[in-house]
Amino acid sequence: QVQLVESGGGLVQTGGSLRLSCAASGGTFSGYTMAWFRQAPGREREFVAAIRWSGSTTSYGESVEGRFTISRDNAKNTLYLQMNTLKPEDTAVYYCALARGWLPTRQGLYDTWGQGTQVTVSP
Repeated sequence: QVQLVESGGGLVQTGGSLRLSCAASGGTFSGYTMAWFRQAPGREREFVAAIRWSGSTTSYGESVEGRFTISRDNAKNTLYLQMNTLKPEDTAVYYCALARGWLPTRQGLYDTWGQGTQVTVSP
């Protein structure tokens, strides 16, 4: 059974940085798209970033473009999200997800999700 486990969340001040990790296990992930989504209290889950298996193609949500960087280490089956210049509005639970195609913002395409990791940015 495929599992995704996120880590690296925590409390940080405005302007700070965090790096999230997502370890995948229980399957083979060749050709899969991996992505990060987030959900703040009282809000819908939103797309953050996605990356293709090769790592050559990435996509970012408008609100994080230029501040966040997604990457992956296929040898370790691990996805990363480097988050810089964090803002209070980045506060949310961050989820990683796995998909077989490339329609990065379409949540319905992702068939495996992690449990999430909390990121809190203090003013």
